[in-house]
Amino acid sequence: MQTIWAETALLPSGWAENVRIDVDAAGRISAIETNAVAAGVRVPMALPAPVNVHSHAFQRAMAGLTEQRGPDPSDSFWTWRQLMFRFLDRLTPEHIEAITAFVQMEMLEAGYGASVEFHYLHHQPGGVHYDDIAQTSQRIVSAADLSGMGLCLLPVHYQYGGCDRRALTAGQIRFGNGMDDFLRLHESAATAVREASADAAIGVAPHSLRAVGQDDLKAYANTFSNGPIHMHLAEQRAEVDEVQQHWGARPVDWALDHMQLDARWCLIHCTQMTPDETVALARSGAVAGLCPITESSLGDGIFDGVRWLEHGGSFAIGSDSNIRIALAEELRTLDYSQRLRDGTRAALATPQKSTGRRLFDEMLAGGAQAAGRDAGRIAVGAWADILALDTTSEHLWGRAGDTALDAWIFAGDDSLVRDVWSAGRHMVRDGKHIARDGIVAAYKRTIDALKDAL
Repeated sequence: MQTIWAETALLPSGWAENVRIDVDAAGRISAIETNAVAAGVRVPMALPAPVNVHSHAFQRAMAGLTEQRGPDPSDSFWTWRQLMFRFLDRLTPEHIEAITAFVQMEMLEAGYGASVEFHYLHHQPGGVHYDDIAQTSQRIVSAADLSGMGLCLLPVHYQYGGCDRRALTAGQIRFGNGMDDFLRLHESAATAVREASADAAIGVAPHSLRAVGQDDLKAYANTFSNGPIHMHLAEQRAEVDEVQQHWGARPVDWALDHMQLDARWCLIHCTQMTPDETVALARSGAVAGLCPITESSLGDGIFDGVRWLEHGGSFAIGSDSNIRIALAEELRTLDYSQRLRDGTRAALATPQKSTGRRLFDEMLAGGAQAAGRDAGRIAVGAWADILALDTTSEHLWGRAGDTALDAWIFAGDDSLVRDVWSAGRHMVRDGKHIARDGIVAAYKRTIDALKDAL
C-alpha cells in the first residue's frame, strides 16, 4: 500500500486540488480523495502516464549511426532499412535484453507508464531457431522485470519478403516464421508474460501486408481472439504501390475489406492515406499508432490528424525506432506537422480544449485501448500509471491546468517529469530511474561490443 498526494491532479472529471491517491499492493488505484490532507509521496502535479504504443527497442542502439548519406542520391527509408538489417545481425539475446532495459528506463524517465514492444528479432543469425523459439521474447520480458516498465509484448509474425511471397533476404531471415512455428513462438512468449508481473500482457502483430500472406491476414482476428493486434499499415509510397500492384487495392482499402478491423486493432503510421481512406479507417474503431519523431526521421510522411479526429478516430503515440525518446516532443511534432502542412496554428485544438490537453487526452485513451491496458486515467480500479510534473520549475512557473500541459508540450521537455509510477511501482524519483546506474552500465557494455556493427 502507498499514497500519492498531489497539489493538482488531472482526474476523469477534470482538474482537482489536494488530491490523495491510494494504491493497493497489486498496483491498482484503490481510493481517490480531493481536498485531502497531505500524506505519502507529495508531488506538484499528477497526470495519468500514457502507454508508449510502438517500440522496436533494439533500434535504440543505432541512434546516430545512420545520418551519413551513402552512394545513393535518393537516401530513404529503404536504404536505412538495409543498414538496420546489417546492424541486427550482430545482436545476441544478451544485447537485446540490455538495450531493451535501457530503452524502457528512458521511456519511464520521459513519463510513459507502459510500453508495447513490437518484437520481430526472433532467431539466430542465419535464421536458425534458438533452443526455445521464443528466447528473445523472453529477454524482452526480463528487461521489463528489471526496468519496472509495464509491458504489452507483441511477438511479430513475419513470413515473406513482399506481397509476391518472395523469400526473406539475409537481413530478414532472423524474423521469419511460418504460421505453425509462429504459433509455437507465441505460446512460449505468452507463458513468459504470464509468469511476469500481473500487469504484463501479450498481444500479436502481423508485421505488415507485405510480410504475411493474404489467407493468414484474413484469419488473424479469429486465430488470435484475445489481446490486441497491431500492424504496420500505409507507411511508405513504395509499400502502397506494391500492395496495389499485387493485390489490386491500396493497403488501407484492402485491410478494411478483408481483416475485420475494429477496436482490437492498432494500425501503425498510416502516413500514406487518401482522405477517403482516412475517414473510413477512423470510423472502424481501430487506433492509429503514430510515431512522429521516427516518421520525421525516416521521411514517412504526415499523418492526416485533423481529418482523422474530425471523424472520430483514436490515436496513440509510440517511439518506434527510439532514435529519440521524448514524450512531449512526440506530441509537439505531431501538431507542428499539421500546422506546416495546412498553414495554420493550434491545428488540433477545439473550442473546449487547448491543443496540449486534446493531444494528451487522445493519447491516453488511444494508448490504453491499443495496449489492452486498464490505464490512461487516474481512477479507482485502474493501474496506477502516474507521472508527476515539476510545476516549481521556471518553465511551468505560474501555469496551471491545461495551460501547464501546453507549456510542457510546446515550451518544455521531459526534464520536467519528476516522478513516474507504473502499476504502482515508483520507478522514477526526482527525474531519475531508481536502477539507472546498473542499466546504463550494461547498455554501455553492449554499445562497446557493437561499435563496429555498421
